[in-house]
Amino acid sequence: MLSLPSPASLLFVISSAFFFATLSLSDPRANLAALICTNSTTPLPDRRAFVANFVAAMDAVTPQINAQRFASAVGGGTSGNNTVYAFAECMKDLDQMDCNLCVARAKTQILRCFPFQMGIRGGRLFYDGCYLRYDDYNFFNESLSPQDSTVCDNEDFGGNETMFRNDVVELGRNLSLQAPSNGGFSVGSVIRGNASVYGLAQCWEFVNGSECQSCLNDTAARIGSCPPKEEGRGLNAGCYFMYSTKKFFYNNTEPFGRNEGQQRLIILAAVSSTLALLLIVALAAFLVRMKLVRKTREKRQLGLLVDVVNKSKLNFSYELLEKATGYFHQSSKLGQGGSGSVYKGILPDGKPVAIKRLVFNTRQWVEHFFNEVNLISDIDHKNLVKLFGCSITGPESLLVYEYIPNLSLHDHLFVKKNVPPLNWETRCKIILGTAEGLAYLHEESTLRIIHRDIKLTNVLLDEDFTAKIADFGLARLFPEDATHISTAVAGTLGYMAPEYVVRGKLTEKADVYSYGVLMMEVLSGKKNFTFSRSSFSMLQMVWNLYESGRLCEAIDPILEGQFQEEEASRLLQIGLLCVQASAELRPSMSVVVKMLNKSFEIPTPTQPPFLISSRSTECSRHVFSGPYSSPQKSDTQSTGNATMTESWFEPR
Repeated sequence: MLSLPSPASLLFVISSAFFFATLSLSDPRANLAALICTNSTTPLPDRRAFVANFVAAMDAVTPQINAQRFASAVGGGTSGNNTVYAFAECMKDLDQMDCNLCVARAKTQILRCFPFQMGIRGGRLFYDGCYLRYDDYNFFNESLSPQDSTVCDNEDFGGNETMFRNDVVELGRNLSLQAPSNGGFSVGSVIRGNASVYGLAQCWEFVNGSECQSCLNDTAARIGSCPPKEEGRGLNAGCYFMYSTKKFFYNNTEPFGRNEGQQRLIILAAVSSTLALLLIVALAAFLVRMKLVRKTREKRQLGLLVDVVNKSKLNFSYELLEKATGYFHQSSKLGQGGSGSVYKGILPDGKPVAIKRLVFNTRQWVEHFFNEVNLISDIDHKNLVKLFGCSITGPESLLVYEYIPNLSLHDHLFVKKNVPPLNWETRCKIILGTAEGLAYLHEESTLRIIHRDIKLTNVLLDEDFTAKIADFGLARLFPEDATHISTAVAGTLGYMAPEYVVRGKLTEKADVYSYGVLMMEVLSGKKNFTFSRSSFSMLQMVWNLYESGRLCEAIDPILEGQFQEEEASRLLQIGLLCVQASAELRPSMSVVVKMLNKSFEIPTPTQPPFLISSRSTECSRHVFSGPYSSPQKSDTQSTGNATMTESWFEPR
């Protein structure tokens, strides 16, 4: 049986590969211009074969680069459904050693467009010194594509901007005319007094003549949008163009002398490439094994589901539900979420229902379906969406819920523009109802359930704006005798408790934290952007106002002061208690309900996580602090640690 590497050993291999790849006494110009991953909604016929062909294609790149400074490779043969095409080329002004180093480093970075990640079928890596691409079709002669882009620097030119822009346009035009007749490569400059702009244009090896001319003309036309930025790059499928106020290219293509240390660097770069390819094989084997384990678990759960459904009153026929929605007609569609689509249906007795359509090939559909049916089918509470039944016999699985006409809390706060804003009394009613629903799940129902995905889009509103908690696909049963459970992190960034994000430690206090964020969003009319460096954190704002004794200023200005300041301060202070960094300090949901009903004294809250006190730093900085201190990434970088889920009642 194949022995799989542990996570620690995989981390060591990754670290080693990237460490070796970054060692350099030379200048391979491995400055990342762009990494573009291409996606496909069509599933791979054989993911394992595709990964093996990717490895073979990447392995064939290195000897060709050493021999001719460009490489084209095909993994798996051109007639199969899992063929991988790979291409690499260095800028013609680099010497051979720098070329080798640049491509070696590119091979480690292209793994960020990993071929067996969900939907990824190709990747393009643009360095200032080389280019590497792989894809599932023959792109070797491709000059232009929808993924072509222009990348502009952040620094502005300090001189005459109009003259600078004209110089860049002139340089781009000149180089695009010279390169096709000069082997697809040209460098040059425009110098006016003390101001200079330098440029490089190159077509890839298989893009010749008119195609090269067309490609460079395209980059030259688009690069004019970059000035007054000091640098700009045109990144096309068939060519590359760069300008800069600093000279970045070499004047000739003669190789530079190598010393013994530089020779060792080439060896290290080659070793790093080999380690990276070994990593791919190990991870591929690991994922194959995990897929087999998951399928076994799904089959077992599916068998349990069939037994549960057949022995209960939950069973609906697929044909009846299909007809109730007008055969899933677009006009019946209520929304689209991460786990499926939701349609309005009318049952034969005239009763309106919401029908959630889970496609069988959705990765987590069995677990989601099992949670909904097995955990909440017997739960009945005024603040929880009621599950009426399901269908498991048709071409896809269906869940049948009570119909909630007013859509979600998110719709009313941030989407719908043609309705009156929620008044103060309605917001207080929603906050209390949501708290009562969670208190029931945590402490009052026969099962102890953690929802794991409390957010605005999962709180629905009925005719009289009673809150209804929805979407139990991520819910977890909490054993009576357990202090916590450890689980893979799943939920929505910005609502997840710090101990859960960092340690995977799940208790009902994770729901309390999410509720606190939701509560302050409802009161302030602002979204929480705790994980974004470019947006102001709502938690930061409320905490700063609390520290300065101006808490009422956090209330949604659209209310125009139509609220009691004492009550508003009390509610926001309860919200801050719910989002304290320490889970032990957060109140239970039953205590929150008592606080909201003014039958419980409100303690003094401590600082939320992801913040630094306003007394010691500017409000705009979002730094994680508290007992779970760990560096945090931006939203787009954090998705590897958490599953970004959507409500099944998202607006169309």
